[in-house]
Amino acid sequence: MKKLMLFALCLTFMSRFVCAAGNEIEYKYEPTPEILKAQKEFSDNGFGIFIHWGIYSMFGQGEWYLNYGPKADEYAKAAAGFYPARFDASEWVKAFKDAGARYVTFTSRHHDGFSMFGTKQSDYNIVDATPFKRDVLKELADECGKQGLKLHLYYSHIDWTRPDYPSGRTGLTTGRDSTLRDWPKYYDFMNRQLRELLANYGPIGAIWFDGWWDHDFEADKFDWQLPQQYAMIHDLQPACLIANNHHENVFPGENIQIFERDVPGENTAGYSSQDISSLPLEMCQTMNGMWGYKVVDQNYKSVAQLIHLLVKARGIGSNVLLNIGPQPSGELPAAALERLKGIGEWMSKYGETYYAASPSDFPAQTWGTSTRKGNKIYVHILSAEGTEINVPTSAKVKSARTFEDGSKVKFAKNKDKGITLYLDSIPDAIDHIVELEIE
Repeated sequence: MKKLMLFALCLTFMSRFVCAAGNEIEYKYEPTPEILKAQKEFSDNGFGIFIHWGIYSMFGQGEWYLNYGPKADEYAKAAAGFYPARFDASEWVKAFKDAGARYVTFTSRHHDGFSMFGTKQSDYNIVDATPFKRDVLKELADECGKQGLKLHLYYSHIDWTRPDYPSGRTGLTTGRDSTLRDWPKYYDFMNRQLRELLANYGPIGAIWFDGWWDHDFEADKFDWQLPQQYAMIHDLQPACLIANNHHENVFPGENIQIFERDVPGENTAGYSSQDISSLPLEMCQTMNGMWGYKVVDQNYKSVAQLIHLLVKARGIGSNVLLNIGPQPSGELPAAALERLKGIGEWMSKYGETYYAASPSDFPAQTWGTSTRKGNKIYVHILSAEGTEINVPTSAKVKSARTFEDGSKVKFAKNKDKGITLYLDSIPDAIDHIVELEIE
């Protein structure tokens, strides 16, 4: 058995990868102090904005449009007409910051292979292939730096257009010559792009990979060579976190665990059956139905629904990465801006119960959930059916007050465990918060 010992640093992981040649590679990973600090900051930040934007927005059919029939050469012609004249990075970042988001995750390259940054590895990018000629990622990175938001970068392991990408389960009808697969060449291309992203756009908070699931690991033993790629990233930017949306238990070298469309522990969408690790957690969800802009998709979740999502995720210690699909003009949809405004109003009042808060000592209840910070437990009542709220905490409660105005809330100890709160009336707020002071 060949052993590849890569020391690069959240717990020490030891795992085995099977490479294409059938050899097992043993990979040891131990997080560095820089990574541990970045993980803590990431968890404390709690809320980020996901941006799915590319030439697919011009078709108004979502980010997977190329997978459903168009030929790659015809699809690529859209680049010649892509001119997002109303893109304003400062307006984007201000809207995100006002909403209470602490970081932005931007799709640098999605499965369609079009790069939304000025790469030298291919002319199929927003600077060279469009009349817009501007590096939108550089403008976004600069604004994030000015306004104090962290920048994370989504990067697809899949490419439905390059002939050197070894075909997997998706992108099989795009018309590319898939017989020319050349994994070493494609792997080198990806790593060159990743080096550009890490060298030219300032501090990157995280690289957010997607696409591992395109190959059936059990069937073809496809080797993505993740250990080497992860080690390269950690070497280039020691504080850069790595996440991978592979829908599996975490791999060595990863610093964030992702759950798609569900809070950890739930699996309504079918992507989140993996175990919950001790890594910082992040669940990603769309404001409406699609990730990329879809002209007929106006099924936006309400502000109340989105706040409940944020609070429920925080109650189990997870961040929320909330997605927006910008329009081809470069504008954020009006419905998305309205939701951001509503979330921001809530965060400005109740952020103390959210940022840097951890789960308390009991799971979510039928009435809602809770968060904890120091000697305070914040009881988030989201859906009460009566005025008596059972709080099954093992902590010794000294006092209970409404977070809104500090008024006292009557409570009594339960015989078995916890306390019962006695409210004056059934709450009708989006989130009625009771602050418990504990010993």
